[in-house]
Amino acid sequence: MNNQADSSNSFLTSLPTREFDLLKPHLKLVELRHQSLLVQAGDEITHAYCPHSGVVSMVVNLDDGETVEVAMVGRESLFGVSAAIDGEKSPNSAIVTLPGIASTLEVEHVRLAAARSEDFRMQLRRHERAVLVQAQQSAACNAVHPVESRLSRWLLHAADRSGGDALALTQDFIARMLGIQRNSVTIAAHGLQDAGLIRCSRGYIEIIDREALITNSCECYRDVKTHCDRLFRRDRHPVIGRESSRASDRPAIEPMRAKSPHPS
Repeated sequence: MNNQADSSNSFLTSLPTREFDLLKPHLKLVELRHQSLLVQAGDEITHAYCPHSGVVSMVVNLDDGETVEVAMVGRESLFGVSAAIDGEKSPNSAIVTLPGIASTLEVEHVRLAAARSEDFRMQLRRHERAVLVQAQQSAACNAVHPVESRLSRWLLHAADRSGGDALALTQDFIARMLGIQRNSVTIAAHGLQDAGLIRCSRGYIEIIDREALITNSCECYRDVKTHCDRLFRRDRHPVIGRESSRASDRPAIEPMRAKSPHPS
């Protein structure tokens, strides 16, 4: 995980050595704890996070106290790209959906690297576009598609970005992310389990028939995946949801013990 070639984060492994060397001295490993708040809507984003495992969700906080997810990032990308590009405050809150480990650094170091390299700046733009694609598709999906299809889409996205089909998630938390009632998720999850697509237990959901779940999901999953694959292919990323066999002899990130999500 601490070596660029062995890292599970595709953003870091795709960087040319020159760009990686600009970031390497500032990278630190942190633990992503479930439901940890990385940034509150309206606050300045001070750190970028490159997950090696786990998933970070960007959510909208509504006046009635409800939250709805608009996009998620995991090992295929990084959180904090918009702040690195334009320095704007965060329009959404960001929370840890699935626990894991991430490399983090101050956004200012990402911004300086972007100022020095046009290629790096364009790469950040592609990752920003990937988040925008998710947000737009999620809005349409949540408005018109049935709960079972939306749940299938969401589970597939979470599995792709975490790198595994076993997800430590409660139905209550998923309901919050989808902006629906918990009993709606329970009914949909039971239907998927009865059909042999997933296996549910307390605080845990496992995808056991991925192809059938893809078929059961709406076109939103395939559309987002196709678009992101096309964007990330320019960076020679692995296709989202699959492991990369690409190797490299680039230098290692300094090993260190995982810290809290907000390094000092």
